[in-house]
Amino acid sequence: MNKHDPGGAEASLHYGDNEFTIIRQGVFVRCAVSGERIPLDELRYWSVDLQEAYRGPAEALKRMQGAQP
Repeated sequence: MNKHDPGGAEASLHYGDNEFTIIRQGVFVRCAVSGERIPLDELRYWSVDLQEAYRGPAEALKRMQGAQP
């Protein structure tokens, strides 16, 4: 399994201020901006208000600068 393209099911998460809660088990979530798979152990950026994940700071900034969900 490639670390940047994990196999397995997509997880469903609830994003909190400092942590996330797994609602449906899986090994990755998708970036809301790029659509890339993000392994759960690499997930560091998300929006509590929009309840979506981002691959990295560039994608988070892009969304915060006005991209619509």
